[in-house]
Amino acid sequence: MPQLEELAGEIRELILTTVAKNGGHLAPSLGTVELTLALYSVFDFRHDKLVWDVGHQAYTHKILTGRRDTFHTLRTLGGITGFPKRAESPFDSFGVGHASTSISAALGILIAEELKHTSNRVIAVIGDGALTGGMAFEALNHAGQLKKKLIVVLNDNEMSIDKNVGALSEYLSKIRLKPQYHRAKREFEDFVKNIPFRDVGEKILLAANSVKTGVTAAVFPGAMFEAFGFNYIGPIDGHDIKGLQEVFSKVGVIDAPVLIHVRTTKGKGYAPAETSPEKFHGVGKFDKATGQVFKRPAPPSYTEIFSQTVIDCAAQNNKIVAITAAMPSGTGLKKFAEKFPRRFFDVGIAEEHAITLAAGMAAGGLRPVVAIYSTFMQRGYDQILHDICLQNLPVLLCLDRGGLVGEDGATHHGVFDLAYLRTIPNMNVLAPKDENELRQMIFAALNKNFPVAIRYPRGAGLGVKVEDKPQEIPWGKAEVVERAQAAEVTICAVGTMVKTCVEAAKLLREKKFSVEVINARFVKPLDAELIKKSARASKLLVTCEEGTLAGGFGSAVAELLVDEKISTPLLRLGIADKFVEQGTRAELLNLCGLTAEKISQRIHERLNDLIFGFLMVTT
Repeated sequence: MPQLEELAGEIRELILTTVAKNGGHLAPSLGTVELTLALYSVFDFRHDKLVWDVGHQAYTHKILTGRRDTFHTLRTLGGITGFPKRAESPFDSFGVGHASTSISAALGILIAEELKHTSNRVIAVIGDGALTGGMAFEALNHAGQLKKKLIVVLNDNEMSIDKNVGALSEYLSKIRLKPQYHRAKREFEDFVKNIPFRDVGEKILLAANSVKTGVTAAVFPGAMFEAFGFNYIGPIDGHDIKGLQEVFSKVGVIDAPVLIHVRTTKGKGYAPAETSPEKFHGVGKFDKATGQVFKRPAPPSYTEIFSQTVIDCAAQNNKIVAITAAMPSGTGLKKFAEKFPRRFFDVGIAEEHAITLAAGMAAGGLRPVVAIYSTFMQRGYDQILHDICLQNLPVLLCLDRGGLVGEDGATHHGVFDLAYLRTIPNMNVLAPKDENELRQMIFAALNKNFPVAIRYPRGAGLGVKVEDKPQEIPWGKAEVVERAQAAEVTICAVGTMVKTCVEAAKLLREKKFSVEVINARFVKPLDAELIKKSARASKLLVTCEEGTLAGGFGSAVAELLVDEKISTPLLRLGIADKFVEQGTRAELLNLCGLTAEKISQRIHERLNDLIFGFLMVTT
């Protein structure tokens, strides 16, 4: 035990040092050091399976499973990821990054183990935040029905259970942990069922169960889990390694699903993180000695502009309400909540509910604004399609973190939104070239009576002047930002790629090419007239987007050209049909060929191909 406690201190120091240098999910992982050590000291995860939820809290797990010496590469290009990943280690039983998946995945793995006739145990670790997601309850319901020997560890780091109730629960847990309790319970049930007078026996058993259920519901905080068919144990101290070991070593006698409720402190062992767990949940580089996060002077972020714009609009229109899914700070809606508390709704990690809630509000005459990260908006696709767009309801979806988000990697890049949204009838899809255009788009969208989605990137804006009273952009119309007489090349860019393509055009002009640049603004509806006119007047039409090429903006333009029988060659630039790893955003843009230099090079090469092909045909 002294060695385990010493090891816990060493792991905390390694996590703290690495995250201070690289950024990462500090507070959640500091809170699960002892829990992870207890799990690994009891179970044999060469055979047993451990499934983490989200993965924010899995750094200790990574360190213990052969990645200590490479832990310094955490979240860097070519290094280890910030989340469990099956391709990275055989101990990563299931890849994660989005919340509320662990119980479903663990149950699936357990069924597979049983069908292979193994006796391996499967453990799912889920946080109290992730338990707000409906998928977690769907899994609890199914696991309880199947009565599989699934172990679920509920990591509660919010201390949300009253101390008096918690103390009683700890006492009840010690009783319930003893094998004699479960054996006595089974023996009593068998005894009553064997009473000669069948009706009497059944009535006694029914009465006993009714009393148990009533008492449990009154004083026992795990009654809800018991109703799902789980044996509830807890809450127990998640930083007491010995106590955790005792619990984990005894749950094997329970031939049914078990939920072990542990209480942990987010940021445990590092005072700044314990004091401000929200700040250190996912943090950039910081000074380990002081906890001061390193921030370079920068223009306001897109998130800040979004926040202020929605507040300004809400001040003029009392029908505007704001919704987010457990991300009031991350999406910038915390200030809205402070200003309009009755018009703000945080639904927890429940994106599907958030979107249908918004649809209901819109059907009731309100103007809902739903702010969710692009990668998480994917979870509500059916609700967007069926509940919002099918009914053509005026909901504004604001997708923060659109495009490549950097060090969080493949699970968090928001590169699929343009593709999956533009296929839905009635949906309008926009992407601003800068922070002022984002403000203009929000004002315009809130004056429309149909669904609109605006996607914008993570981080600072370009530093352009932001209008107090923004001009309303003409709906469905692109703008020419760089004109050219008799343009050989027209680059039609969207969102973050507009500025980059302006820089690429400058490089091409230095090579004596005539280049025009269009800011598309609208992925749907396309400005078909401008695109057709530009295509017919150019030798090469180029599309550029910080999103997947499969079904994205470039695909929309390609479809337009085919439908209009325009034969102008088209070059589509964007993200290839593969998942992109972690790294800085600059590194990833370079990796995907979306820098000014690489864009100009690709265009130059295509022009040379066209010229060579023309010469071959003419000769």
